[in-house]
Amino acid sequence: MNSEEIQVIAFEIILHSGNSRTNIHEAFEAMRRKDFKLSEQKLKDSNAELLLAHKAQTNLLQTYAAGTKIDMEIILVHAQDHLMTTMTLREMAIEMQNLYREVKNIEDSSKPEKANTTIER
Repeated sequence: MNSEEIQVIAFEIILHSGNSRTNIHEAFEAMRRKDFKLSEQKLKDSNAELLLAHKAQTNLLQTYAAGTKIDMEIILVHAQDHLMTTMTLREMAIEMQNLYREVKNIEDSSKPEKANTTIER
């Protein structure tokens, strides 16, 4: 595998993990607004992008496993780092979403119920 092919794969990994990271940060913003439907969708979108990045990584690993020599390039190291940190960030976002939901449930349960303002005769 030549240098240009490795760079193309590396940039594909970076592109999709970057798109995933953007979705994760948008999910965090939605969580802060307590818009869990949107945060859930953003986390799904982030996972779809991670799957594309992971597919590129898997193709590279399969090529290597088939016996093709792959020279290590710094951009490939960067791509792998980018992918792994984004995967970790997504896992943390899922945990944070659970916490945000718990806090909202506690807040909702501690609000006083509206008094019945209906006048009976």
